[in-house]
Amino acid sequence: MRIESEELHKVLSGILNKISFSQERAQLFARLITETSLDGVYSHGVNMFPYIIKMIEDGYIDIEAKPELVDSIRDIERWDGNLGPGVLNAYHCMERAISKAKDKGLACVALKNTNHWMRGGTYGWQAANSGCAAICFTNTAPNMPPWGSSEARVGNNPLVFAVPRPEGHIVLDMAMSLFSYGKLNSYRLAGKELPFPGGFDENEELTKDPAAILSSRNPLPAGYWKGSGLAIMLDLMAALLSSGASTSLLSELETEHGISQLFIAFDMSKNVNLKIVEETVNFIQTGNKEQNNQQEEHDDRQIYYPGERTLKRRRENQCKGIPVEEEIWNKILKIKQRIEN
Repeated sequence: MRIESEELHKVLSGILNKISFSQERAQLFARLITETSLDGVYSHGVNMFPYIIKMIEDGYIDIEAKPELVDSIRDIERWDGNLGPGVLNAYHCMERAISKAKDKGLACVALKNTNHWMRGGTYGWQAANSGCAAICFTNTAPNMPPWGSSEARVGNNPLVFAVPRPEGHIVLDMAMSLFSYGKLNSYRLAGKELPFPGGFDENEELTKDPAAILSSRNPLPAGYWKGSGLAIMLDLMAALLSSGASTSLLSELETEHGISQLFIAFDMSKNVNLKIVEETVNFIQTGNKEQNNQQEEHDDRQIYYPGERTLKRRRENQCKGIPVEEEIWNKILKIKQRIEN
């Protein structure tokens, strides 16, 4: 089914208002979820909303908490998220990094004691829309085995890079597992197999079955040992710079919360040759041009720069409405009905 973005925003913000979010915070929270879904990242947008509501009701997310500056060392600021809504905490910290970068050229904001930021790419788009390049990442509870093991001891620790571009920003948003847990669940809800083997089943056999991977909690690291190694380094950098929890400490918790994140922004408005961006995009996309034209109908096989398909999905969903799994929409409507009664 498809839902107009205005309708989705209205329903989500209404629910958030009813559970005591201020009008301003409810509107921003709902806007970020709606924009994520509008961009085609349903797994970390509307699909996660019931999970967020449950985390609030279970007491893991404090809806009134706001991030607090606790330390500043040269160009690095440390903030405490106070277990507030992860989306709002992350948005605030990236906004802070952008503001400081506009003044000093470069800024780093580290955040501890926060919650799931939903789509990491949101903060890359936020920076690029402000004329900044950005790098940001988060750690998670252990949900991926380190290379050579079958036991989840590493987070899939999403990493985001963003570069502003007038014709369409370049934004890479990737988990360290080949498929994020949200993406695995999206394929499961749709009753589809993965396009490539994405992890191991209970018998430690490679599989395209998302349900089997979700059950085994044994997703395949992107790049095998390289993805595993990078996940470990991202965890260490986020925990050390924020003075927050590492994946090993998060493993002791019953539910993932109190995670660590890092936001770095670079001002691209001065002394930067942005022609390099266009040269790079043109160079990439003119390779195998004839073959690329023949594969127009096969979306996954065309040559795209990071973020290009996001823009394509955004235009399509603005026109047709946002695709929403009926199971998810029914859960949201039940939440709405329950809190209104």
